[in-house]
Amino acid sequence: MNTQSRQTRPARSLVVAVVVAGALAAWRSGAHAEQASRVYLNGIPSPVYFNDGDSFRVLAGPHAGSKARLGGYNTLESFGPAHSWGTWNAWELYVNAKMATLNGRRGVWHCTSDMNRDGYGRTLWDCPDLALDNIRKGLAHVYNVDDRPGAIHLIRAQRLAIQERRGMWAHGVPQFVVTSIHSIDEDPEREFAYNRMISTRDGHSDSMKHRETYGECQTVCMTEKQVDYARVDAVAAQLREDRALAAALADIDNLHLSNATAFYLRHDELPEWVAEASRAPLAAALAAKKAAGALGTVTEARGSCMVNVAFNRRYGLSRAACLRH
Repeated sequence: MNTQSRQTRPARSLVVAVVVAGALAAWRSGAHAEQASRVYLNGIPSPVYFNDGDSFRVLAGPHAGSKARLGGYNTLESFGPAHSWGTWNAWELYVNAKMATLNGRRGVWHCTSDMNRDGYGRTLWDCPDLALDNIRKGLAHVYNVDDRPGAIHLIRAQRLAIQERRGMWAHGVPQFVVTSIHSIDEDPEREFAYNRMISTRDGHSDSMKHRETYGECQTVCMTEKQVDYARVDAVAAQLREDRALAAALADIDNLHLSNATAFYLRHDELPEWVAEASRAPLAAALAAKKAAGALGTVTEARGSCMVNVAFNRRYGLSRAACLRH
């Protein structure tokens, strides 16, 4: 069996190579050849078309026709001038979103996937070289779909980009970037609607629950619950030194501990990812620190903003008036 596998593997590889090469050649001869970007999908070079900076459509090869969502990071919406914060206006950040799309199209990237899909049916791919390149340039921010921090190497790259005011960070850094907003009338059967916000400090997701109705082209700005991260980090360091908490914190690294501390200060509860065995002792310790004033106070401030436009009004001839240019 092993001998047969060794003999047939080169032949199979040759067949795959010939098929992919033929698909590439056929696609390049088409009308959209100038838009092709080469991406290695699980090791196979494939032509793709970047819809924006964090998604693409596969044009040929084994995954032809499939749509991809890239994990670990997020670029700003490119359907129109949707985002604003600091002294940026929406048109300026729209340019940043388009730059992220061009950055994807102009490179050669390497992506892997276990072929799982997101809620929109897109295949989830991890493209670490593209993620890091976009974040370094300030064309993307670290993004995790749940309340856990993102990958540490991407967080470090983002902090450097923020420090050097690259790309989207040149004119202000909100504590959260709002990435999706939903009016309560989108689904009348739901009791609440949710807006998704992403921490610029560590990439974790937070949700704002509300019952507001948004009009088309309305600019919706988040009210941030801001904390003093210097004090939060100092308290997290004190918790780490507390021998009574050693067992509870054994599986929580420093970044996650700081994140949990800030989350508790904002919401008076721990994030869901904290293990059951750790929840009671950690919550008790944080409650005591908060009562003593060690964590500081939460202040509210205007954060990032996003224009509300339903998905079916973002593209084509029927697109909303605020997106036309």
